[in-house]
Amino acid sequence: MKLYYHPISGHAHRAHLFLSLLGLDFELVEVDLMKAEQKSAAFLQLNPFGQVPVLDDNGTVIADSNAILVYLAARYGDATWLPQDPAGAANVQRWLSVAAGEIASGPATARIINLFKKATDPADAIGRAHRILGLIDGTLAGKEWIAAGWPTIADVALYSYIARAPEGNVDLAPYANVQAWLARVEALPRFQPFVKTPVGLAA
Repeated sequence: MKLYYHPISGHAHRAHLFLSLLGLDFELVEVDLMKAEQKSAAFLQLNPFGQVPVLDDNGTVIADSNAILVYLAARYGDATWLPQDPAGAANVQRWLSVAAGEIASGPATARIINLFKKATDPADAIGRAHRILGLIDGTLAGKEWIAAGWPTIADVALYSYIARAPEGNVDLAPYANVQAWLARVEALPRFQPFVKTPVGLAA
């Protein structure tokens, strides 16, 4: 099993994290994003969208980080990671959509602006980040995990960019429930850390 990734990508990290949490044997293949290797003809055969991560499980190729989480949970996990009852499955899917939507356009975008010194005003992304973090913080009130009474792939999908939100000048101090949840994710067996970059509030 191979995971095509880049260490600075939160999308790639969520796949890397879940592979680790499941205790699977896999090989990391770093894709040089700075040289646009993800747009090369060879890589586009794996993922025509030209993005990391991509999982190659002995010939079964899965692109998109959330799709990889679903595949791994169904193929190698158990029903705790991806509940099979309709309400449980729907609740996990709701948060996968948040990871692909509000998290990507909020904390992830704010972080990218800082990391790559883009000439883009980060105010909108930071504002979106605080709106979704406030919602998540409220959801976690009195709860340990976001979608169930135990960790699911929803927690894995949300973790990476929230954990590194300060790199995009998004302060996590107001969100005590989010901070406690991050610590719980980091205490899971075989947790795989996400690279830290000294930029923004993390400088």
